[in-house]
This record gives sequence, C-alpha cells and structure tokens, in this order.
Amino acid sequence: MADPEPYPPIDPTNFDLIVIGTGLPESIIAAAASTAGKSVLHLDPNPHYGSHFSSLTLQDLVSYLNIQSINPQKSNTEASDRTIALDVTTRPIYSDIEICSYDNSVKDHSRKFNLDLAGPRVLFCADLAVDLLLRSSANQYVEFKNIDASYVCDENGDLMNVPDSKSAVFKDRTLKYSEKNQLNSFFKLVQGHLEAVKSVDIGSDDGKMISEEDLESPFVVFLDKMKLPPKIKSIILYAIAMVDYDQDAGESCKDILRTRDGIDRLALYHSSVGRFPNALGALIYPIYGQGELPQAFCRRAAVKGCLYVLRMPVISVLLNKDSGNYNGVKLVSGQEITSNKLVINPSFTITSSPSEPLQDVYKVFNVGTVTGKLARGICITKSSLKPDASSCLVIYPPRSLYPEQATSIRVLQLSSNLAVCPSGMFVFYISVVCDDALEGKKSLHAAIDNLFSRHTSSPTDSGSTDQTESAKVKPTLLWSALYIQDLIEGLMGPAVMTPTPDGNLNYNDLLHATSKLFQKLYPDDEFFPKTSYTDSSDQFEDDSEVGVESYISSRLGGTGDGGDTVDVHHGVWTASMWL
Repeated sequence: MADPEPYPPIDPTNFDLIVIGTGLPESIIAAAASTAGKSVLHLDPNPHYGSHFSSLTLQDLVSYLNIQSINPQKSNTEASDRTIALDVTTRPIYSDIEICSYDNSVKDHSRKFNLDLAGPRVLFCADLAVDLLLRSSANQYVEFKNIDASYVCDENGDLMNVPDSKSAVFKDRTLKYSEKNQLNSFFKLVQGHLEAVKSVDIGSDDGKMISEEDLESPFVVFLDKMKLPPKIKSIILYAIAMVDYDQDAGESCKDILRTRDGIDRLALYHSSVGRFPNALGALIYPIYGQGELPQAFCRRAAVKGCLYVLRMPVISVLLNKDSGNYNGVKLVSGQEITSNKLVINPSFTITSSPSEPLQDVYKVFNVGTVTGKLARGICITKSSLKPDASSCLVIYPPRSLYPEQATSIRVLQLSSNLAVCPSGMFVFYISVVCDDALEGKKSLHAAIDNLFSRHTSSPTDSGSTDQTESAKVKPTLLWSALYIQDLIEGLMGPAVMTPTPDGNLNYNDLLHATSKLFQKLYPDDEFFPKTSYTDSSDQFEDDSEVGVESYISSRLGGTGDGGDTVDVHHGVWTASMWL
C-alpha cells in the first residue's frame, strides 16, 4: 500500500474567503462569513487551533513560545506566468522568554495542563463575549465555571476582598463602617444615574442624572469630588473599572478614564454580578481554558460549511500579474487556491521576493506596527492563595508593589476544577502593560515575589507551630514562564490583518475590532444575525432575556468530556467529520 500524501489536495480550489490562522478574531470572522453564506477556507500551519489564543500543554506552550520568537528566512517561491508571488513569513510576537522549573513533578504531568497563551482572561457575565456566543450559536461548544472571588492589594500590601454589591459591602470585614456607607452611597448614585438615563431613553424626565460636565471629566476627579477615600477609589478604579494606568498621575497618565466610560464599566460589572444562578460573581471562565473559545467558533463555522486544514503553511500570496490585485495563495504543498478576500493572522507578514518590486506588497498588505507591549507570566504551585477560593482574581493597583509601578498588574488563579491543571496544582496568569521588556519583567517579578515562595520551607518543630500558623504562608512556586508579547492592531486593506491579544481582562475591545473588520470585509452582511442562533441545529431557541440567562446557566459548572479537541494530521475537515 502506498504511503498517503503528506499534504492532501484541497477541493474546491476557489473560495469567497481564505483565513490564515485560527486565533479568536480569525475564527470569529470565519464563522460570521460562513453564517452569511460565504465559502470559507480556514488554514493554520500549527497542529492545534487558537494561534495566540491557544490553551496548550506545558511542553507545547514552551515550544510555541520559542518558535514564535524566531525570525524565519524567506522562502522565495516562484509564481506562474499569470501571477506575482509575495512571500509569506512569520514575524516574532514573543520575546525575552524566561522559563524556570523548580520541581520536576510539573514536567511529569506536562500533558495534563491547558495553559493559556493570552492569560489572564475572563468573561463578564453580561459582556459582549457572552452575547456573541449566543448570537453565533457557538455557546453549545463551550462550558464555564464562575471565578470564586476578587481581591485588590491595599496600601499595606495586603489583599482585601472586592465588594462588588450592596450585600458584599455589608459582609466585608476589611472596610470601616464609614467606608461601607461611602461605597454604598456611590453605588446608589451610579444606579440612580443609569436608571435616569433609561428613563430619558423611553421619553420620561428624571433629575438624578450625573451632569454632562462631570461625565466628560476624568473619572478620578469625579471620585475626588464625591470625597471618596483612597482605599475606595482604588477598588472602583482598578478592581471594578479595571483601569491600567495610574489615574492620579495627572497629565503624565497615558490613558485617563472619563467618568462616562467609568460609569459604563461599573454598569458592566454590576450587571454581571449574580446574573446567572450558577455564577454568583461577575466573572466566568471556560472549562479547559480560553483556547476553547476560538475552537467553539471554528466548530460553528464548520457547521456552516467552512473547510478546515491544519498543519498547512501558506508560503506565498498571489497577485494577478495584469491588475496587481490579490488573487489567492500558494500552499506548502504547491497547490494554488484562489479567493476574493484574505484574512491573515498578525504573526504572518507578506514580503516581496527579489524578482518583484516592493510596492506590490502594499497593494495587498499593510504590515501592522507594534503599538505597545505586554508582559505575561504563567506560574504553577501546589497550593491556593486563599484556602477558601479555588479560583480568584487579584489586582495590584499602580504603585502598590513598588514606587515606580506605573500600571495595574492582574493575576488570575485557576485550579483543577476548571480542567487546566492536574489535581492538587494551581495555575496563575499574570499580565501588565509595559513600555519595554525591562519594565514589564520588573512588574512580573514584583508580583511573583509578593505572591509566592521560591523554595520549600524547612520543617518546624512543635514549639514554633503557633508562629508558623500565624505567619502568612505563601504558595511555593514550582514552575514559571515569563515573556513579552507585542501588541499589534488589526488593519483593513485588500488583505485584512487581525489584532493580537490585548491587555484587557475581557474581550470587549477585541470583539469591537473584529466586528469592524468583518463589516469592512462584507458591508452588506450582518455580523451574526439573531436568526443564526435559532436554527434547527441549536440547543437554544428562546430569544428572550430569561431564555438567554437560563441557557447560559445550564452551561455553567459542567464537567465536559475532555475528548473533543480535534487533532488533524494535514487533514481537510468539514462539519460532518469534526462534530
């Protein structure tokens, strides 16, 4: 029997859209285009789905980081008589990679980890991601569990609960009685403003609205006007509104939050708290990791006819020799596939070959520039930060760890009940916006030093038991990976380039950008019309708010089966083969 071809031919050879890379933005666009009736070919040179939004085993994560940090050489492919070939190469997205192992037991369980490349990341129960999962019908391919608690570092370096509702404020033991009154009064003011805005929208008048002048002022100025103490301001700004930069820095602050936007963020947070019966807090996380989200949209695209091929590199983009317009792509197999439009992952770039002029590149592709950097960290321990919380979010406001700390540091702790690590271990994701690697690594190390111990404590005798129990016992660090990720915005041209993962905790900004890219690609098509999640293949048909909440609640706290991730060896996959 003859050996199978390493790269099977793709049939058909013409599509409305070719998408390169299976990151979340590319997967959403593929699903939206397929839903709109477009023929879509979705390619990825990797053996897994998700690209920079993947959840990987420990060994695969290290390999991916290292591969994505190398500058490759051009392939210099040849074109046919009718086309011009522009080389497709990868560009490094990650740098300054630092891997440390303190305990061999982690490597022994390498395959039992699902580690997020773009962590920390969560969904708010009332945010755009939840709505999009429902509108696209991708909700039926992913399950969630709630995040147990949120903490913020105070001026003394201690972690205190984030009171996110009136009842939580009442139960909190770290706030003084006067501080509880001030926080509740502020929440009441915001609620009154939101209700007044809603009243105006339906034609009635209400005098409880915050003035337009205050809404346009910096949020921190408005909080000062409300005479809120520093502790309360810190909770509101950095643990609820999720601001990155030091808002008390005045004109030197790179991104000052307006009151109007601050109110919107508070509204999102509070509308998320307790929205679903099985998730009493504001935040939820997908079982098996964030990599389940792009896979969910890929599955939805496959149902609508999208064709998937993994382990299939694209080596060149083809232009029509007469017009200079985009024509298609050439695969590593040598096959040429034509399409009307092209979407490409930001880790790929298009360059001219020696025989072709450079201006031909710009007819098709605008290379996205690096607009900033993120420092990310992944840490593994054998114990939790708090004995009563298996999963939690920790916020370090600016200047809370050291005087020069310019931005917030976010830490997300997850446990084995989310199927991201072996039983008895915990995974921590850390991220911070930074100007350069030196600044970013300093912030990561400051958070790690505050959270963990790097060595196992020596045994203590019975006489020191009380002292040991009264002291703060830090989780022991078993393994860590620190790296710097470039921030690249999405660009629209004859070829669309999607954005890299941003530094936000949720996906709202990324989804806004993805929606705009789709609308520019297909201005006459709706981005996931509501009818797309009421078809016969869906498990959810109730379009009411009650129906939405009931269905999402049914997807919270599930166990999953753990065996539905597709591993394709140069395979061409359709819905019937995949689902």
